[in-house]
Amino acid sequence: MRIEEIEQYAQANNVPIIERDSIEYIQNYIKENNIKTILEIGTAIGYSAIMMASVSPDIKVTTIERDEDRYNKALENIKAMNLEDRITVLGVDALDTNIYDKFDMLFIDAAKSQYINFFEKYKDNVNDNGVIVTDNLHFHGLVDKYDEITSRNVKGIVRKITNYISYLKDNEEYVTEFIDLGDGISITKKNH
Repeated sequence: MRIEEIEQYAQANNVPIIERDSIEYIQNYIKENNIKTILEIGTAIGYSAIMMASVSPDIKVTTIERDEDRYNKALENIKAMNLEDRITVLGVDALDTNIYDKFDMLFIDAAKSQYINFFEKYKDNVNDNGVIVTDNLHFHGLVDKYDEITSRNVKGIVRKITNYISYLKDNEEYVTEFIDLGDGISITKKNH
């Protein structure tokens, strides 16, 4: 299987996956910062976990997906890419499970309305010099166009993302850099 097939499947089945320039930025970040262990919240069909694991043969990814169909598809894709020994997929709700391991990187790319909760729940799973990366902070450009949104549901999601951005900016325990790439990424590190 090729990575392009996973991208095509995602497009054909309306599965949201990280944009190509965003994942390439993250792959470079992983390489440059010698990241070896990654915890991902929001597997979807395994695309970003596969892309992150493919940076180096000594990278291990633990990823969480609550949707059963996506969980099963992720397992299938990871197996097809021969990465099942380096990517562990947990088919649970990230807010209802506990993980005790420490990771070099936490990657948040799941339910936008829960970003603050994911951050709070898993920040202690990040090594002292580790990093928390979040995707979709532009939410298809809608974060800057709040007044133009007509859907109450979408307005609610955008408001939660805006709250998360404020939460990162105001959090004195951490320093966050916002990367204007793809759908918007943040890189958050402990303030030492």
